[in-house]
Amino acid sequence: MIELDDTDRAILRALQADATVKSATLGRRLGLSQPATWRRIRRLEAAGVILGRRLELDAEKLGFGVTVFLGVKLATKGRVSLEDFERAVTAIPEVQTVQHVLGLYDYRLRVVARDLSDFERVLRRRIMTLPGVGSVEANVLLSEERRPGPLG
Repeated sequence: MIELDDTDRAILRALQADATVKSATLGRRLGLSQPATWRRIRRLEAAGVILGRRLELDAEKLGFGVTVFLGVKLATKGRVSLEDFERAVTAIPEVQTVQHVLGLYDYRLRVVARDLSDFERVLRRRIMTLPGVGSVEANVLLSEERRPGPLG
């Protein structure tokens, strides 16, 4: 585990809020030079604290008005079953996240669809036909509060 000081934490909070902020701008906000800020960011990346920067899209504005969380229980479990399922499920574009979990289900999926009819099509034709799927439980997202991340 890497040691973080208050400046590192401030950098991480700022990047969580806006990953596109330039190191010069961030440095000015924190009272650091651009090179010092850049070096700290590179150190955090090299240590694996910063895994990458990504673009977040608004699914609803892109026409995907329904988000469903699926709990998937596999009929059979084993390394091959898990790998086959993971390979197949990650190829479905409507599946936004795939989480292998411990508990009642083996996987938790976040699925987006245009509407409930579209979701039903994705569920019946794509997800239920995946290798090893035993049972599925769906929870439709009603609302979501955004959290900034582990550092606030």
